[in-house]
Amino acid sequence: MSTAAASAAGTWKLGDLEVNRIGYGAMRLTGNGMMGNSDGTPIDRDAAVRLLHSAFEQGVDHVDTASFYFSPLRSANELINRALASWNGDVVVVTKVGPGRDPSGEWLTMARPDQLRGQVEENLRQLGRDHLDVVNLRRNGPGTASIAEHFGALAELREAGLVRHLGISNVRPEHLAEARAIAPVVCVQNSYGLDWRRADESGMVDLCREQGVAFVPYFAIAGRRREAPAARERDARVHTVARAHGATPAQVRLAWTLHRGPHVLAIPGTTSPGHLAQNIAAGALRLTEEELALLDRQV
Repeated sequence: MSTAAASAAGTWKLGDLEVNRIGYGAMRLTGNGMMGNSDGTPIDRDAAVRLLHSAFEQGVDHVDTASFYFSPLRSANELINRALASWNGDVVVVTKVGPGRDPSGEWLTMARPDQLRGQVEENLRQLGRDHLDVVNLRRNGPGTASIAEHFGALAELREAGLVRHLGISNVRPEHLAEARAIAPVVCVQNSYGLDWRRADESGMVDLCREQGVAFVPYFAIAGRRREAPAARERDARVHTVARAHGATPAQVRLAWTLHRGPHVLAIPGTTSPGHLAQNIAAGALRLTEEELALLDRQV
């Protein structure tokens, strides 16, 4: 496959912000996976800026980040800040709050509602912005039965002008209903991919489509390996489709995800310029009905 601009996958609106459906996830820029299983040497700062600029040049106009995406030597937000300071185009920055880490990197318990303003302000400082485009409330584990109080606190920050749009992450359908009763929800960010279809089982993917909400899967390539780098592809179905298109298995997995609906976005992350170009090109990959049926078949 030849390199294609991110616009080849089409666009979707996050509230009033129209973005190309292929975005970029910034976690890998730090060399530090959230569960510690993708730790590695962090990317050089100048190389990170060049990589982000390359993504922007290829049409990527939204990036996913968080203030807790950091390692001892790198902060994803600060790298994005540096890249945007020397970039003239518009880029939507989507961040998230709820979980937290202390300066040494140790994970903290879920923030209380009254602590969310501090997390929003930390993102503002690191990104060098006066307001945040989109903030996702990330539910931290199964223990959060209701998100109403937390989402209500974010809705107040939206009214105050610190946040433009709100989303939710790691949630179930009842959480979406709960949040939408408080304030508009522009996106739902859940783990989802060819090998991990909980959002199909719960009906979340279809529910988002029906309600005009963007569904933004993470781990779409890595699947159950989560933050770890994608392993060698073992699914014969994926290899079959990849060969038919002259594509990589990762591209097939991204394309399958995007085919789930026009409201589905992609935020693959990488520190490799080559993989970045391949991820973006996946937006131009059109799978046939037969290929989709093959990939959808349970194994």
